[in-house]
Amino acid sequence: MWGGQFASGPAEIMATINASIAFDKKLYAQDIGGSLAHCAMLAHCGILTRKEAAAITQGLKKIKQEIESGHFTFKESLEDIHMNIESRLAELIGDVAGKLHTARSRNDQVALDFRLFVRDALEKIDVQLQALQASLLARAEQYAVSIMPGFTHLQTAQPVTLGHHLMAYVEMFGRDRARVQSLRERMNESPLGSAALAGTSFPIDRVMTAKLLGFAHPMANSLDGVSDRDFALEFLSIASISAVHLSRLAEEFIIWSSAPFNFITLSDLYTSGSSIMPQKRNPDAAELVRGKTGRINGSLMALLMTMKGLPLAYNKDMQEDKEPVFDAFAQWQMVLSAMTGMIQDFTPNVKRMHALAAEGYSTATDLADWLVRTLKMPFRNAHHATAKIVKKAADKKCLLPDLALADMQSVEPRITKAVYGVLTVEQSVASRTSFGGTAPVRVKEAIKAAKAKYL
Repeated sequence: MWGGQFASGPAEIMATINASIAFDKKLYAQDIGGSLAHCAMLAHCGILTRKEAAAITQGLKKIKQEIESGHFTFKESLEDIHMNIESRLAELIGDVAGKLHTARSRNDQVALDFRLFVRDALEKIDVQLQALQASLLARAEQYAVSIMPGFTHLQTAQPVTLGHHLMAYVEMFGRDRARVQSLRERMNESPLGSAALAGTSFPIDRVMTAKLLGFAHPMANSLDGVSDRDFALEFLSIASISAVHLSRLAEEFIIWSSAPFNFITLSDLYTSGSSIMPQKRNPDAAELVRGKTGRINGSLMALLMTMKGLPLAYNKDMQEDKEPVFDAFAQWQMVLSAMTGMIQDFTPNVKRMHALAAEGYSTATDLADWLVRTLKMPFRNAHHATAKIVKKAADKKCLLPDLALADMQSVEPRITKAVYGVLTVEQSVASRTSFGGTAPVRVKEAIKAAKAKYL
């Protein structure tokens, strides 16, 4: 490949560290697609004859068939996917294969292949995120009025509905999809024709190849064209954020399915047993979703560190860009599938959640709000009075709706029996009618709006 001045081959370790075919063979379809577009453009511009272009096109299509049928032999000695395909093309059609590399470099070739891969990956992820949203929406609709404890600091805070809780994740994954779609649009420009770094003296048509490959336009600067890996970093950043969302939901499933909570049950499909404790049902699928988040986040850190000190243009360090993306993509797809399955699978213990929603004096804020609304107390004063009333209920080991009116009046004499109209969890949830609130009427509206927006 190198020609004249290299009289001997590389050291054994150099051949090993330099080769990328073990992982970049994953880009075969993108590499062949890019080569077909490049070949068509070279013929259109008169750089290749029609006969030469036809032979190259036929050869490339045959190579793709060989790879997909498992009859192609990848050789580490040829370093990468580009040279493996070019070498096989020469075996099939002779020296004319060498003309395909006119007006391009492996630098813009790999930038193109990688960009095409990430673009395809984004489209697949968007489909999976939408499927997860659809599953969440279906369960949220099913449990739009089912009351459960809402938490802050993992302490009982205020009652909410299970539907409202699930809808929070619909919105999180909606933002993930917005980031996916935004990156898909932003990265949709072609580096092909940047050549090694400075462009080419051949009269090529970069707009033509961009359109043939589905890009909006060619990249405006040839140095940037071969050097840019922003799209890969953004992909990993979005994957990391989305994985954190998935991990938070997985963590809730882990907590909710534990014996002390007993909010939900996961079936045999998403749990495993213990080798020593026969009673155990472990939420392994959720734990693995949580665990793989670290792996995805690590991929982002790896590529950030690889890129942070590289001068323009291409550097061999950038060979390390693909494996983190390939792995993060595979893990992201896996955890999305697992979480979608768990959402469809889980069975909530509605009675248990409802019973615990009243624990921890979860309607105390409703009492404070009643004091503000009815007695015109400043909220801080109402907060102080409510805290004293909660203390009385705790001393008597009863819930707020069961506390005697006289006990409340010993703290604030103006309280009337009308206060009992706000102290149950049903009354509390129904009262939260502000936009985005947990009142069932608002949850049902939110579900309808989300279906129209996301599905």
